[in-house]
Amino acid sequence: MPQAIKKNLRARIVTDSAEDGRSVPVTLRFEPAPGAEPGPGHGDIRLSFRGHPGEGIDDWVFPRELLERGLRGPVDSGDFRVWPCGRVQAVVERHNDHTVAMVQFDIAALVRFLRLTYPAATPILR
Repeated sequence: MPQAIKKNLRARIVTDSAEDGRSVPVTLRFEPAPGAEPGPGHGDIRLSFRGHPGEGIDDWVFPRELLERGLRGPVDSGDFRVWPCGRVQAVVERHNDHTVAMVQFDIAALVRFLRLTYPAATPILR
């Protein structure tokens, strides 16, 4: 069974207030889809906001493929949208009935994380 991949990163909360755009610790975790054929897009990413117990911040779960495609251009799936913001940043948005929440990442950090997920989902042919 392929192993889950976990990486601690920092993300910036995107708000309409200049004072609130703070950097927060987050954890990205990739879990290969159980029983799925190994390959790209087979599994979900869980984005957890660390250090905020009791604040009611739910984990965000979205397909790995959404994050990969969103680094190249705007994409959405369900409640989530991912899009590049300039050449070095990417934004992950979560929409629900009443709010939109956005976090911004360095693309380089996301690419490093995504590279780690390939061995977890795709066998390396030699």
